[in-house]
Parts: sequence; structure tokens; C-alpha cells
Amino acid sequence: MSKDNLREHSAPVYEGIENAPARSMMRATGFQDDDFTRPFIGIASTWANVTPCNMHIDGLAREAEGGVNAAGGKGIIFNTITISDGISNGTEGMKYSLLSREIIADSIEAVVGCQAYDGVIAIGGCDKNMPGCIMGLARLNRPGLFIYGGTIQPGEGHTDMISVFEAVGQHAKGEINAIQVKHIEEVALPGPGSCGGMYTANSMASAIEALGMSLPGSSAQEAVSEDKIADCRRAGEAVMNLLRLDIKPRDIMTKAAFENAIKVLIALGGSTNGVLHLIAMAHTAGVALSLDDFERIGKDIPVLADVRPSGKYLMSELIAIGGIQPLMKRMLNAGMLDGSCLTVTGKTLAENLADVQDYPAGQQIILPFDAPIKKDSHLVVLKGNLSPTGAVAKITGKEGLYFAGPARVFEGEQGAMRGILDGEVQEGEVVVIRGVGPKGGPGMPEMLKPTSAIIGKGLGQSVALLTDGRFSGGSHGFVIGHVTPEAYEGGPIGLVKNGDKISINAETREMTWHISEDEIAARKAAWVKPQPNYRHGALAKFAKLTSGAEKGAVTDLNLDV
Repeated sequence: MSKDNLREHSAPVYEGIENAPARSMMRATGFQDDDFTRPFIGIASTWANVTPCNMHIDGLAREAEGGVNAAGGKGIIFNTITISDGISNGTEGMKYSLLSREIIADSIEAVVGCQAYDGVIAIGGCDKNMPGCIMGLARLNRPGLFIYGGTIQPGEGHTDMISVFEAVGQHAKGEINAIQVKHIEEVALPGPGSCGGMYTANSMASAIEALGMSLPGSSAQEAVSEDKIADCRRAGEAVMNLLRLDIKPRDIMTKAAFENAIKVLIALGGSTNGVLHLIAMAHTAGVALSLDDFERIGKDIPVLADVRPSGKYLMSELIAIGGIQPLMKRMLNAGMLDGSCLTVTGKTLAENLADVQDYPAGQQIILPFDAPIKKDSHLVVLKGNLSPTGAVAKITGKEGLYFAGPARVFEGEQGAMRGILDGEVQEGEVVVIRGVGPKGGPGMPEMLKPTSAIIGKGLGQSVALLTDGRFSGGSHGFVIGHVTPEAYEGGPIGLVKNGDKISINAETREMTWHISEDEIAARKAAWVKPQPNYRHGALAKFAKLTSGAEKGAVTDLNLDV
């Protein structure tokens, strides 16, 4: 059904004698009389020079603006923030990473709501940008869509950002020297774009396309490419079509659509952060999604993509054979996806995929259903007396499906890094990094440096790591994050001592702390809640408001206002 009033939000603010001051303000920015007759489309740009993921997005925003204007709207570019996990990992600054997702959502909501835009395009690059943008769109529920900024090209010698992190561990082991580390540092990132494996950025971009909130193909384009420019131009036309059809984000982001996104995330071997972010996005869209849904869906969906960090290939190589559209077509034909879900094209997922051609013969990146990397999900939800409300493991099977050993406990990431690099951590141990949850960190920082150091030192097969923090999409090995309740809230992970036996069983989905109930009770009785690390500012507000990781670590859950 078409919509008659395309200026539902902008007209009351910019039309009439009484609104002459508003028009005068916009005339100063270049508006002409004709512009005030067009629907206003806000274009949320995450451009910044703080990271290669976003350094080109100003140009993409201008392309989207041109697309909007050509389709009969009036594009208005505004900025929101981005941060770089790749720079801040392992530092105090990393605590701001997850917080940035909430700031992005808040700022998009604030600008569009305040300035009365009729539709929205949001463009993201680094990994928190994407869920932040979708959450902003869901809150506003005005016709809109997401554009992915695109992936980076491979570095020399098939290197990428994770190559640099793992080089640090290789240096600590004595396998490479400082000059070799510097060379990898210099060549791994050749220009604009998000990290090149199926890390969190590409994982979330793929999930958002499967969700129906970006145009077909948007998730599988290089940042510097004609395809990405065309994607931005088409987005301008698409948002005007959504406006005319009165299709809003919550019409698209249904439970079935989120299940499609989960299934594609699993098939691609995507990031554990996808669990956290999809739950948060669903909450904002008014859709009930939980760890139980990931567990249920994961039993029937195989891992098919041989991509980094656990596999061999980079995103640019997947793009070269057709991206994720042929994979989705295969999954649809196999009955794994709901093709009736509406998308930002105004068509269903099945309609979008109707003419998609299969991958070229002989490609080895996307494996067939009868020869998968893993027959079921690599995203394993673990429960037990160490994680009563759930934890999320990333286990492809290459690391094994069972691990047991004595705990090696660290209060925070920095101590763990020293313990790994200096040889304190031994083969057969379970490294426990705690006090880094959403409230305890605060901010639930990623443990990329410790996991990369473990891999770099050759301990990936002989050491497990569990934490109430989270992981980068580039983390791999026998790693378990999002352990809930977190240590700061008195969760069992906060009571573990060095030498306690811990077992992790990916097949039975259990994580067990092998001490007596009496001993657990005694430790609970002796536990004292830690003092908060921040009492003022943004991190303190996040710690006060955030939910647990099992609920997406969102800041607007059950607010009593």
C-alpha cells in the first residue's frame, strides 16, 4: 500500500509561516525553495579518520545523498561516532568499545528525532557501527536501511589485522624477530575498509543483509570498489521506495528475519559478537530473542565457510566468487531460510534471490552441505555451575570438542597478557580472565590480545580461555566468553581459584566447575563485591544501566522512568 504523505515528519517542522526560522536555518546550509517540498532523508555517516574501517565513509555518504536527491528526496548528512577496537584492544580504552554501540544508536535517534527526518540511511564500517545503526533505525521506526562500508583488501602475503596481533605472540615465542613484526605491521592493512576476515564487521554486515535491512550484495563488497559506490546510489532510491510503500524497519525485522540472520551467521562461521548484537538489535526492534534461540537453531545449521579466523580465506576472496547471495540461495533451496521475509528492496528474500547464480565450479571457500566444516553451529551456548545463565563459545571443531584442566586465574586482561607472554600460562590450563563483564569492566572489552598471544605462542590446541568479557571476531581457539552472571555481579566465575578443575564439553554444552557444593557456598559467603572502576562519566552510566551479556548488554532494558 502506498503512502500519500511522504513528509509526515518534516512538514510540521518546516512548512508554514510559523516555521520560517527553521527554513532560514536550512537555507544557510544551501537549501532552496524546491528542497522544502521533498521528503527529508537523514544520512547517518560514521566517517572518521580514527580507523581505516571508516576513513572513506564520507565519500559513501555523499554518494547516498546523490542517490536520495535523484530519487526525489532531500538527503541531509550528519555524523555519529566510531572507535577502533584494533587500536584500543588490550588497553583501558577498549572499555569504551561496546559503549560506542549505544552512543551510535542514541545519536541517530536524537538527530533524526530532533530534526524531523522522514527516512534514514545509516552507513557503518567498524563492527559496533552496524548494530548501533540498526538499533537507531529500529527505535525510530521510520523508513530506512543500512549500508555497509565494505571490507578491506588483503595485505601483502595474504595478511590482515589479525596477522599483526598473532605476530606479537610469535615474537614472544621466538619464531620471528622485531623486524619481521614491523614488516607485517606495515603491509597488513593497505587502505580503507573493515578487517578482512569473517570477523565481527563482516559477520554483522552479513547478518544484517540476511535480516533484510541492507540491499542485496551490500555485505560482500570491497570498500574501494565501483560496486560499493553503486550500492550507496541504489540505497538512495531504495529508501524513497520504502517511504512510498510505508515499509518500516520493524516490518522487516521480525522473529523469522532474525532467525534467518542467525542461520547465515552460523553458516559463515561468524563472530561470537553476533550473538550479543543480534539479541540487542532484536530487543530494540521489539522481538524476543535469547540464547535459547541460538542453541535451538544451531543444532540444524552447519558451518560452511572456510574463512578466517578459523579458516584460510579472506572476505575479498569470498566476494570474488559471488559473496553471500549464492550461499543464501543454497540455504533457501534447502529449506533453511524463510523466503517470505520482507526486505528493504520492498520484495521478499526469496524474490531477491530468485535470479542469483550459484558459485563457480571448483571454488573451495563455501563447502557443500554434505561436507561441512562442522555439522552444526560453532556458536555453542554453554551452561552449568560455572555459567548458570549461559556463556558463548566459538568452537569450530578444529580445536576439539572437550577440554579439561586446572584454572589459571587473572583479574583483568593486562595480567593475563603478561602471564601468557612470560610463560606463566602452561599447556593444559584453563585461563580465566574475569572482572571484564558489562558492569565489571565496565564495557565488556574484547580479549583479542590474549587469544592472539595464545595462538602466536603455539598454545591454541593446549590451552582454553574463558571470560566474562567478550572476544573479537578475529579470536579463535578453544575460547568461551560472555560467561554469566559476570564476576562483578557475584557470578561463579568470580569465585574460581587457581588450580580448580574446569571442564568444557561442546557436545553436551556444559561447562563444569569441579568443586564441592559446600566449597562453593563457603566462597559465596566470603565474596565481597568489587568497587566500581568508574564512578563518573559515560562508562559509569553504562555500568549502571547495562543488562547482562545474555540479554545483549543493552542500556534501555526495563528502565523505570
